[in-house]
Amino acid sequence: MSSLFSPVTVRGVTFPNRVVVSPLCMYSANNGMPQPWHFAHLSTFARGKAGLVFAEATAVEAIGRITPRCLGIWSDEHAEGLKPITAFIEEMGCVPGIQLAHAGRKAACFPPFDGGKPLPADHPDAWPVVGPSDVATGPGFTVPHQLTVGEIEALVQTFAVAARRSINAGFKVIELHGAHGYLMHSFLSPISNQRTDQYGGDINGRMRFPLEVSKAVRAEVGDKMPLFFRISAVDGIEGGWSMDDSVTLSGALSECGIDVVDCSSGGVSGAPRFRVADDGKALDKSSARAPGFQVPYAERVKKETDLMSMAVGVIIDPKQAEDIVASGRADFVALGREIMHDPFWPLHAAHQLGADPDFDMWPPQYKWGVDRRAQIAPLNR
Repeated sequence: MSSLFSPVTVRGVTFPNRVVVSPLCMYSANNGMPQPWHFAHLSTFARGKAGLVFAEATAVEAIGRITPRCLGIWSDEHAEGLKPITAFIEEMGCVPGIQLAHAGRKAACFPPFDGGKPLPADHPDAWPVVGPSDVATGPGFTVPHQLTVGEIEALVQTFAVAARRSINAGFKVIELHGAHGYLMHSFLSPISNQRTDQYGGDINGRMRFPLEVSKAVRAEVGDKMPLFFRISAVDGIEGGWSMDDSVTLSGALSECGIDVVDCSSGGVSGAPRFRVADDGKALDKSSARAPGFQVPYAERVKKETDLMSMAVGVIIDPKQAEDIVASGRADFVALGREIMHDPFWPLHAAHQLGADPDFDMWPPQYKWGVDRRAQIAPLNR
């Protein structure tokens, strides 16, 4: 038996396996509305039989988008547009999930394939950005408006309303985005949160907004829906958020009704990640990272709290993913770039690990052809 391809139930939802499609921003929406691309993109992963398929970071309000082309769920019309996607994912036997997000002080940027830099203030698509303090993310970023207490309280309800719309859209899992320097992470980190009121100061003050959002969303969705929370487990900057802080936060999230902590890292400050080369192509300046470099973060959350955890970051090989789950280091493994490279990674992995020797996981429209192909030329993956 494969641990990676064993089912698991969280609250009222059973996942057929532990493979998760990370929220992958496509920068292809129109005023926040999904387009045919989104259906084609997410339906492919469902045909590939990932246990949980997350839609991309979806803005709870228009100014919470990373770019003007990001997906949104700030109206009932947005929820209606997502229904065909969630219905198809479920039809394939997979679980549809959504990541509710607010970009905060990292909002209003160009898409990465257009350079990724902040939009100039006079750009027709630009909008004011907000954050816990009037501290910019880094050189070239817009100085955010410091949110008032009243505005923070209103945002808590904005997340709750977005959660209600997510249920109406057919999603069975919600993840709250508290990582990568976006709004909730920027409240958590002392690098970006320099407030002295109840939403700043020590770790308890800095955790207040994300915890209030978590409580409000749990109250809105009831007891049967799984809630995930994505963290940047470490800032990787002197004086910033640490793994010990993440363990403390995870314990508090558990009390607020969170079930799974999704462990990523970084993103709280620095120059815009992408720059444009002479040929007009975007260049990614992030350095190479070792396979599974963030797995220890997920392992600590799982072992030191009563929560489940999800590992993400350069998980490539099926045997690597199997070992992460089988050894108890994490309950789920999430793939991003690797599953974009091979959308049928779960099906190939299940065959390689012996969990699906006869291709029974494949959609019937494909199974008969793949089975015949195997008789002629055995699959190498």
